[in-house]
Amino acid sequence: MSSPPNQAMSEESGRRNLRMPNDDEVFAVVTEHLGGNHVRLQCADGKTRMGRIPGRMKFRTWINEDDVVLAEPWDWQDEKANVEWRYDGQAADQLRREGHIE
Repeated sequence: MSSPPNQAMSEESGRRNLRMPNDDEVFAVVTEHLGGNHVRLQCADGKTRMGRIPGRMKFRTWINEDDVVLAEPWDWQDEKANVEWRYDGQAADQLRREGHIE
């Protein structure tokens, strides 16, 4: 049997290295579930977009309202975006504390 991981190490600093957006990605907050694999996103650049949850995330990562995500706006339709990453509650709180999102 393996011993449980030591969680004290990550709690000492309280700061984790989080995935930050690339040049073509923005932070966004899920405001509404639209059914299927679509959500409404309020993006950090001030725009509201229709977000699409890709198949690779659809069943592995549950995305709920008020979740903080990374979205990649489409080049050809700026009002739509792909959801690329979801932050858990602790990571979202850290992003808010550091001023990345409101």
